[in-house]
Amino acid sequence: MTSSTLTSAAAFFQNGGPFMILLVALSLLSTTAILLRLWKLRESAIIPPALEEAVEALRPGQIPGGLQQVFSAHPSALARILETLLQHLNWSKSENLEAVQTKARHELARMEKGLVILEIATATGPLLGLLGTLSGLVGIFSELSGSGDPAVVARGISEALNTTIVGLAVAVPSAIAHSYFQRRIEMLAIRMESIAADLLAKVYQSSHAR
Repeated sequence: MTSSTLTSAAAFFQNGGPFMILLVALSLLSTTAILLRLWKLRESAIIPPALEEAVEALRPGQIPGGLQQVFSAHPSALARILETLLQHLNWSKSENLEAVQTKARHELARMEKGLVILEIATATGPLLGLLGTLSGLVGIFSELSGSGDPAVVARGISEALNTTIVGLAVAVPSAIAHSYFQRRIEMLAIRMESIAADLLAKVYQSSHAR
């Protein structure tokens, strides 16, 4: 990247006025939230293949004693949900199911952590850009009513346009990422529900069934 390009980029943000600082901070928060959710919502981190295979290998009515070792080796949202299921085998099937559903809601809340930042960025990015636009226009009109210095007028127009561009540039990726993560969490939740239902059906075919 040449020095002229860096100078132009610096001027672009400097001409954005005070609202550009807020937009840059919002952009950094949004980017951090996206990167963290990409890492946290990896399929292997939520539904470890070894754990899924262990549940599939379990025979109906078999006491799932060996699953605890798999839980310890692969800590994850699914492991915590299934561990709750095994901890309440002395309960009736319906009561155990309620405990599992409660734990699953807790895990889903953990998976959705950070998405609120993307919602905020989606909603406030264009608004901050609009505030920057209005601020720039106010500067323009003030200058037109005064000396009419072309440099000040140009600076006001630059502030108006720059903040609008950055505001939309922050909001659009945040909206796309939020929709993607919501859909991904939904699909992971469906898979975890299926695996938990499979294990529940298998263990309650044993002497624990009520």
